[in-house]
Amino acid sequence: MKSKEKEKLDTEVENAAKVILRGGTILYPTDTIWGIGCDATRAKPVKKVFNIKLRDESKSLIILIDKADRLKHYTDYYSDMVYDLIQGFDKPTTIIYPGAKNLAKNLIAKDGTVAIRVVNHEFCQKLISRINRPIVSTSANLSGEEAPSVLSQIGDNIREKVDYIVNWEQDVVRDTKPSTILKLKENGMYEVIRP
Repeated sequence: MKSKEKEKLDTEVENAAKVILRGGTILYPTDTIWGIGCDATRAKPVKKVFNIKLRDESKSLIILIDKADRLKHYTDYYSDMVYDLIQGFDKPTTIIYPGAKNLAKNLIAKDGTVAIRVVNHEFCQKLISRINRPIVSTSANLSGEEAPSVLSQIGDNIREKVDYIVNWEQDVVRDTKPSTILKLKENGMYEVIRP
């Protein structure tokens, strides 16, 4: 990465971090689609994300972490088997874990589970590392609408409600599908929720 690009990336990470740390919401690129994000450990910003999406709070949101080592802070269910499973993914994959902890209560499903993805995207990894906590990641659209792969596909009804729009990779088209979702079972097996 050229030094000018790196400087711009670092500036955007810092701008987004300031907003998140003061309880705000952001629009940002991920390893899949554009997302709405906030601090995953605070209930108030999480509630704001639900309100922006017009989404029922009974429907869970995904959280992103920058490395697998962080899993043990947010779920009681972490093992070498899970680590090996994550290392074997060749595309973005979210896992629903039992035993969620240290997260905003309105992020944790009624059955005590939480959906977590170890993100493989430079901006997201730097942001999570900078704030030292996980971030919410939910598609930047109203519930039921198509998920946006670039910023221009996001309507004003979303843009005007977030506190900051990240100025990075706004036109970069990635895999336009949301991540695969697996649900871990207590016995170490898993089921595919979304292929």
